[in-house]
Amino acid sequence: MYNKVIMVGNLTRDIELRYLPSGTAVSKSAIATSYKYKSQTGEQKEEVCFLDINFFGRSAEIANQYLKKGSKVLVEGRLVFEQWTAQDGTTRNRHSLRVDEMKMLDSKGSSEGGSNYNPNSGSYNQNYNQAPQNQYNNQNSYDNFGGTSSQKQKFEQKVPEIDIEDDEIPF
Repeated sequence: MYNKVIMVGNLTRDIELRYLPSGTAVSKSAIATSYKYKSQTGEQKEEVCFLDINFFGRSAEIANQYLKKGSKVLVEGRLVFEQWTAQDGTTRNRHSLRVDEMKMLDSKGSSEGGSNYNPNSGSYNQNYNQAPQNQYNNQNSYDNFGGTSSQKQKFEQKVPEIDIEDDEIPF
């Protein structure tokens, strides 16, 4: 089975950071994203999706430090079904996104750059002075894993280049 979600949107509330007894950082927030389309009658419509998101470990601390309500962010992770019993005895449930990777899309004073954090590698990069790189078409990303040039060509053929302009993002 495969469970992977990628969302681009704005945070609907500030990050809430807490620590587990083990010392692991956990933070929560929510993201809002929208989808614009034309109905059969030609009317312009918009669907808005709200989803709770959870960060763990170092990414929780980074999110708390740099993100706030309204921050534009790309999050990638997996959907988790949460179920609990409320104080009134009713069973409640919801889906949330457990974030594996995030990319901060807001920039420092301009529309250039951004920053990203990959908790799997423990690396955090700020690149405010250069345009964001497409992570799937960055030559260095494949070279870091080694491999021959023929393997690299096969890799580049499998992964399409995605070029999204700011005016195409539906929010």
